[in-house]
Amino acid sequence: MIPILLLVAILGYLSVILESPIRINKTITALLTGTICWVVIAIYSHDDQHLVTEKLMGYFGEISGLLIFLMGAMTIVELIDIHKGFTVITRRIRTTSVLRLLWIVAFVTFILSALLDNLATAIIMVTLLRKLMPKGEIRMVLTGIVVIAANAGGAFSPIGDVTTTLLWIGGQVSAFGIVKTL
Repeated sequence: MIPILLLVAILGYLSVILESPIRINKTITALLTGTICWVVIAIYSHDDQHLVTEKLMGYFGEISGLLIFLMGAMTIVELIDIHKGFTVITRRIRTTSVLRLLWIVAFVTFILSALLDNLATAIIMVTLLRKLMPKGEIRMVLTGIVVIAANAGGAFSPIGDVTTTLLWIGGQVSAFGIVKTL
């Protein structure tokens, strides 16, 4: 079973890499690869079929939860955008310096991520960047800064990072301990 799974994973990975020449969207390739892997596991598994089904349903639950969260976050961002919520912010940022914009975006992302979830903060800030800058290499660099700052800010607070929240609830870390070590 393991050699078949490795072969399917390698072929799927190559298909994602060669998306343009083979003209198949990488999302379709990834979904198909995952599906084939689960079919192979179901067919060749020597475990109880109920155990395989239970594991599969667990993964479906995690993926569904993530998709529902993303849909909710994107809906909120779209509502803010429709009601010109980002215009209020973009009017206040009047710098023409890319370096100054980088620091503003990084700082706002860091603070916002400590209050919100990392993913929601990244979605909000990337949407804001799309309003502030034309498409290009500089916007891509700033998007990378947003991702880094969102992760750093989320780890700063028990509210902003899912992993930190779980550790905080479990008593393994404290908010003071996290802030002190940073």
